[in-house]
Amino acid sequence: MANPAASLDAVLSHVDANIDASLERLFTLLRIASISTDPAYAGECLKAAEWLTNELKGLDFDAAVRPTAGHPMVVGHQRAADRNLLFYGHYDVQPVDPLELWTSEPFEPRIAEEDGRKVILARGASDDKGQLMTFIEACRAYKAVRGALPVGVSVLLEGEEESGSPSLDAFLTANAEELKSDIALICDTDMWDTRTPSIITMLRGLVAENVTIAAASRDLHSGMYGGAARNPNQVLAEIIASLRNPDGSVAVEGFYDDVEELPETVAEQWKRLPFDDKAYLGGVGLSEPAGEAGRSVLEQITSRPTCEINGMWGGYTGEGFKTVIPAKASAKISFRLVASQDPHKIRAAFRKHVEARVPADCTVTFHEHGASPASVVPADGPLLQKALGALSDEWGREAAVAGSGGSIPIVGDFKRKLGMDSLLIGFAQTDDRIHSPNEKYNLESYHRGIRSWVRVLDALAG
Repeated sequence: MANPAASLDAVLSHVDANIDASLERLFTLLRIASISTDPAYAGECLKAAEWLTNELKGLDFDAAVRPTAGHPMVVGHQRAADRNLLFYGHYDVQPVDPLELWTSEPFEPRIAEEDGRKVILARGASDDKGQLMTFIEACRAYKAVRGALPVGVSVLLEGEEESGSPSLDAFLTANAEELKSDIALICDTDMWDTRTPSIITMLRGLVAENVTIAAASRDLHSGMYGGAARNPNQVLAEIIASLRNPDGSVAVEGFYDDVEELPETVAEQWKRLPFDDKAYLGGVGLSEPAGEAGRSVLEQITSRPTCEINGMWGGYTGEGFKTVIPAKASAKISFRLVASQDPHKIRAAFRKHVEARVPADCTVTFHEHGASPASVVPADGPLLQKALGALSDEWGREAAVAGSGGSIPIVGDFKRKLGMDSLLIGFAQTDDRIHSPNEKYNLESYHRGIRSWVRVLDALAG
């Protein structure tokens, strides 16, 4: 019988005693082939949404399947008079191809042993069904032991994250007042390492551009026009070379104007964290960092802005050889942004940089591919500190404040549309093979993930 005064330890003990039942519920969800990118699986996506809605209703959430132009959302509420949290996850998964590389059926979950650890093998085990179920199971434990959650909770589960979230923007806009909470919790990220929990507080933004340099009215024979005609490949190569300084920094004027240094507390913590620069690069066959001189590899991949060339083409690139001077040459160029950098300002500065280097007889055209700002949660925020303490208590070591080199658009959407910061707390490992055959989720990640959320909810209620 539920006891509202039951201790935190009692809730944690309930998690431990019922882990097999929790695991079976996860397996039921994993058996649903909710592949959002393939219209043939639309029924499976709906099935997953309905299953999750029923689970939330069973925990006394006011929950419903909410239609969109694509796959449905799942929304549930147990509001409180004071503090309210919004939990976000996604129930859709990636396709399983190539199927022949799987060691077992992708939608028949099983426990296996790898490197001395028990793991859950299935599509979606880590990304993101196993992760979102850690939160739901933590709520279940509270309801079973205390009869109520320690803090107000809303849940938003998406069915299109793996296909670009085409319905999310309109849904957040239409339901902003309903979904607004004190903070968002997102469980779709990794731990620092197998023993160190982390909260992602920094996500880099992104500016992406296609650039095309055009010269002659048609491709030219290099024997007849070589030396006399402008070669767009050469022009583009020189422009690309001008984007970086010899010390690895970005040479676009004004690029660093709004870049801030790491907070001192975070910088000091990063020095204590286990991160091997040589091992990180050595794992992909490299040995020397190529970013800004004087910055660690960890800084270069998480807290510093970048400029990268993602693709280049022009002229003949097929088998054999063709002596041609192309009429056009193109490149895909992206910038990862940090802190207060304005993506529109960076785009304008980049275009100005390129235009100033286009010679006579050449023209340049640009095609943009999105612009999103970086997301940063203040390192001294009280809710962040409470969550870090809860994770440290569970895992027995200092939880890391981490940055991510990638971009997670939902974090920016929550900030712009709902006015909320986000805490990204995940229990995946970097080797979970998400999006690949034989996706896995450590059994310990699942079990201690549930325990971690129990502690985090308790801490955030304080």
